[in-house]
Amino acid sequence: MKKILSLIMIGLMLIALAGCSQTPEEPATEAETPDATAEEPVINSAFEEANKALEEALAPLPEKGTGVKIAAIESTLANSFWQTMKEGYEAAAQDWGVTIDVMATDTETDTQGQLEIMNTLLAKDYAAIAVSPLTEQNLIPGIVAANRENVPVVAVGNGVDADALKAANGSIAAFVTSDFKAQGTLGAEYIIEKTGGKGKVAVIEGIPGATQSDARRDGALEAFKAAGMGVLPVQTANFDRQTAYDVMSALIDANPDIVGVTCGNDIMALGVVAALKDKGMKDKVMVVGVDFIEEAKASIEAGELDATVAMSPYLFGKAGLLASLKAIQGHTFDEAVIWTPLSLVTAENVASMEGWK
Repeated sequence: MKKILSLIMIGLMLIALAGCSQTPEEPATEAETPDATAEEPVINSAFEEANKALEEALAPLPEKGTGVKIAAIESTLANSFWQTMKEGYEAAAQDWGVTIDVMATDTETDTQGQLEIMNTLLAKDYAAIAVSPLTEQNLIPGIVAANRENVPVVAVGNGVDADALKAANGSIAAFVTSDFKAQGTLGAEYIIEKTGGKGKVAVIEGIPGATQSDARRDGALEAFKAAGMGVLPVQTANFDRQTAYDVMSALIDANPDIVGVTCGNDIMALGVVAALKDKGMKDKVMVVGVDFIEEAKASIEAGELDATVAMSPYLFGKAGLLASLKAIQGHTFDEAVIWTPLSLVTAENVASMEGWK
């Protein structure tokens, strides 16, 4: 674990440095003066460094060109986070010479439908299955069934209830994840910093019982309470934009003095921003999301969303593919948990995040 965490810390430091350390250039002569309208985006090397750190954490890397078939199960592709993870799976599969089929649920809440997808995949010729469970328990029956068929299972992003899985005599080969609680903490601490730790705040969670939702909620709550802020009752929006819009509309009507809101993902945060804009209150309330999807990036650049916590869904997919392939090839893991990097993105450093995915 020390090896993995040290590599990720290097990645995080590189993210910070990329955002605030630019080498000054010599002043251009009159003949060399560039066209001021032709600015090039700042390309952040942090993604490449994070990718390198991930491969080092997964070393030794699996053998290429085996041609095996691997399946992956995600949440709804209506959320661009999961689309990017799918791209990560597919790019890694092409690089390693294997086949990947990525399946997804129609919604973030279709727990039974996700289990049915897994059961269907088990009837086919897949050498391993990577899963991102909607809750910590909904795929346990499928994992146990995969164990009986000697099909390795890797959890990616969202975790599985370890005690419940053990009680069902099930196991996973590896768990690729991020520090979800730290994501909630980072977002809350940004609001605390900007508000001086004074005023009412709200936490909008995704789906209760989902690993990432619960951890982000708890991280934000603990930070707000430790700062002595007035924390309103937790609101649930099921990772849904319209639900978050409705929740925020009711919250601001009842609490017009609220100063900040953390949301369990960017989709909900964008719904909150829309509600506050319609109420004429966006300039009075800070909003922070999680995921750093393209729409959130654009909202930050437009001066609407205040911040988001970026992780790398692309590297989630890549790590899930490589961990699955290693399990197929009989590799063992030094640590069952493989961390991926994260960073707080604001208007101050969003330009340095070009190239992140």
